[in-house]
Amino acid sequence: MIAIRGVKALEILDSRGNPTLQVTVELSDGSTGKGHAPAGASTGRYEAAELRDGDAKRYRGKGVRRAAENVERVLGPALEGMPAEDQEAADRRLIELDGTADKSRLGANTILGVSCALARAVANSRRIPLWKSLASGHAPVIPTPMVNIISGGLHAGRRIEIQDFLVIPRGFETFRECLEAIVAIHYGTRDVLEAKGYELTGVADEGGWGPLLPTNEHALQLLTEAIAHSGFADRFSIAIDVASSHFYASGTYGLRSERRELSREQMIDMLSKWTAKYPVTSIEDGLAEDDWEGWTGLTERLGAKVQLIGDDLFATNPVRLRRGIEMRAANAVLVKMNQIGTLTETFEVLRIAREAGFRAVVSARSGETEDSFLADLTVASGAGQIKIGSVTRSERLAKYNRLLEIEQLEFGTS
Repeated sequence: MIAIRGVKALEILDSRGNPTLQVTVELSDGSTGKGHAPAGASTGRYEAAELRDGDAKRYRGKGVRRAAENVERVLGPALEGMPAEDQEAADRRLIELDGTADKSRLGANTILGVSCALARAVANSRRIPLWKSLASGHAPVIPTPMVNIISGGLHAGRRIEIQDFLVIPRGFETFRECLEAIVAIHYGTRDVLEAKGYELTGVADEGGWGPLLPTNEHALQLLTEAIAHSGFADRFSIAIDVASSHFYASGTYGLRSERRELSREQMIDMLSKWTAKYPVTSIEDGLAEDDWEGWTGLTERLGAKVQLIGDDLFATNPVRLRRGIEMRAANAVLVKMNQIGTLTETFEVLRIAREAGFRAVVSARSGETEDSFLADLTVASGAGQIKIGSVTRSERLAKYNRLLEIEQLEFGTS
């Protein structure tokens, strides 16, 4: 039996310059594996809780030294000697040690770092790729990417309210061809923005363009034009991450950049209008995280023709996802490992979605590192869709480049 020998932790920095956790697990055969905990800017209230130090003198209170201490003083000793290849048992032990519903005692970032590091250590011990080691009982699939091109909301200084406008490729034979076309659209969007005189001062948190636009709908107009400008009018559709919980208050959705407020019914009408006017095939968090009745109405209205993804709505939580399935609220789930905290629970959410006929999109966070774990996880899960961010910035490219590697070297695609 190969056992867990030791667990170490280190405070490192993520793509926004905020501290996060790196965990290293060592096995009895000398194999090691590392895991990094991502962090979100646009977070829902039902996500598992991160543990931050709260010391204003260090990193504006966002340090993770206490999380690192929890790894080395609590979690590591409790796992030592356990069978390394029993991921479920190890994850169950981590959950028991925390003992809270939202993992707030030890921190979801603490627990996830250990869970991922163990999985990578086992893959290294087996001398097989991580995606093969994570095999979930379903055929592995190179996923279709959903790629951020224009950003607003919390990812781009709230210049507009809608958080992300993304492209989805269709009809390409390989991931390599998809990525080549997406890069062309990314630069084509800059061409269109500059030609129309829009201010560009850099990229947003996830690498998309963050221009100052007069309305939210202008982003759809510009992206539709950029797709055509790049020569791919019939090869891409558009996805919208509304992230509506972040501009919802007292029963209304406040579009402050447009100086207007919308009721639930008006939000549904606006999204319906956009899907009729533009090539929109996917909408994420179109309504707020507690607006269950509204979600049911949105699904009745658009669910037959549009992928309606619950992110803040479900928070990668099995209980909330089952409620959505029963209520017919949404028809897809966004899966973020750190919203729930362990690999075992992540795969449980994917299983529930699959059995209910819901689609699943495995997603990164706005605060990421160069860890490519998510690429292998998505391939292993067979989910078929991945949302990483744009095609700039190394923390995004690490995942895209890993998918290119898996496709060519391990799936035999040239």
